[in-house]
Amino acid sequence: MPTPLTITTAINYPNGRPHIGHAYEAIATDAFARAARMMGRDVYFQTGTDEHGLKVAQASRARGIEPQQFVDELSSYFKAMDDKLNISYDRFIRTSESDHHRASQAIWEAMAANGDLYLDRYEGWYSVRDEAYYDESELTPGEDGQKLSPQGTPVEWTVEESWFFRLSAYQDRLLALYAERPDFIQPESRRNEILRFVEGGLRDLSVSRTSFDWGVKVPGSPEHVMYVWVDALTNYLTGCGYPDDAARMAHYWAEGGDIVHIIGKDIVRFHTVYWPAFLMSAKLPLPRTVFGHGFLLNRGEKMSKSLGNVVDPMVLAETFGADPLRYFLLAEVSFGNDGSYSAEAIVQKTNSDLGNAFGNLAQRTLSFIAKNLDGRLPAPAPLPEDEALLAAVREAAQHEVPRAFEAFAPSDAIQAWLHACFACNAYIDAQAPWALRKTDPARMEAVLATLYVAIGELAVAILPVIPASATALLDQMGVPSSARGYTALADDWYSPLRSGDFIITPPKPLFPRLELPVETA
Repeated sequence: MPTPLTITTAINYPNGRPHIGHAYEAIATDAFARAARMMGRDVYFQTGTDEHGLKVAQASRARGIEPQQFVDELSSYFKAMDDKLNISYDRFIRTSESDHHRASQAIWEAMAANGDLYLDRYEGWYSVRDEAYYDESELTPGEDGQKLSPQGTPVEWTVEESWFFRLSAYQDRLLALYAERPDFIQPESRRNEILRFVEGGLRDLSVSRTSFDWGVKVPGSPEHVMYVWVDALTNYLTGCGYPDDAARMAHYWAEGGDIVHIIGKDIVRFHTVYWPAFLMSAKLPLPRTVFGHGFLLNRGEKMSKSLGNVVDPMVLAETFGADPLRYFLLAEVSFGNDGSYSAEAIVQKTNSDLGNAFGNLAQRTLSFIAKNLDGRLPAPAPLPEDEALLAAVREAAQHEVPRAFEAFAPSDAIQAWLHACFACNAYIDAQAPWALRKTDPARMEAVLATLYVAIGELAVAILPVIPASATALLDQMGVPSSARGYTALADDWYSPLRSGDFIITPPKPLFPRLELPVETA
């Protein structure tokens, strides 16, 4: 049996509504999870919201409501976004849940038992927005003498009693981890950044706060709440059964298991320095890979509320459709790099790739069969050119596409799929079944049978990217659920379908042509 896959997004901080960056991470991780399931993997896919910390405490106070009421509302927006975008999560975790508090306190106790926690006084620079501590050397001057973090967020000098984690004791072990497992941090550019950071020396980390009480209580020190990143990172263990469900942990969080975190590049340090150190201290297995993807830029500009260019992904999904949005983001952006989007680019990419290259291919083939064969599936009698086309489609669908998903390269997967679509379009134009209808009806049927199989297998191949549209097409074509996986594509699903009483009905356009909204046209 293949090794189970545990794959997660970062959990989102609900101090505002979701933006397109949250959607991008969820969509990409969902595509990886769906592709792995189609390869026969047992997949556990987790996402959710990170609901503690000073930001939430301040924001809820400003609105005059309790923090729990505040996060209940904001978390619901993230869950609604995931559902709108067809994110196939197995658990939407919320860190305010009781089992997560239990897991966070258990990992704290394990780190304490290892001698890695001690009580002291914290004095230093803290960014409320990042929920992160920064060294003086990392800061830059802002306006009016305000110091800024590497993320450009304001920092403030903080003094309070705190529990500390002996992060400095893990410097050599972390460097050994990076050397022994070069794929632990991906892509390479992120790995190099972290190497330089750790080689520069690690200081012990403040891991509790007493200036507010919205968080997980520290065991034995109830006046302290855990530093939000101790609590937040532990969510990955909570979903895998820690600390009480040993069988689930052995299955989804095993030593040497396939555990993957998909996160934004701005939080790579927390996931590749603090998180593995916490796990080493608690004597728990480490993830296989942490992949830090890039940012999305609105027409080439970084999004910010001050610029007024923050886009609600729910609006984009309503305007263009969830599948076109998913397709554009995965096709257009090389995963790991920054990428740019605009309404014009979404419309152009959807119309050219999904509408013309694939949707039109399916529409004219299925319509032709419905009209000229009364919906009866055509009889195959393949010639070498038919076999060559199906071989090219199957190479893309069975090998190139799944391999690219395994390598966290969705744009490469889509490019391989698109090349196969282009090959099918060239084939139908060269074979011209509309002409063969009068001169060679048997050959016409053979061509249509070849196209039918190719279109079905292309629809299966692209399922992780456009699940709703591809499923609708496969349902209409009668492709059995048993054939809708990368491991099943080599099976002959067409002959049994044809030998039954299946009839193809005139199809509706799969991807109606998109137009720019009036306000952007």
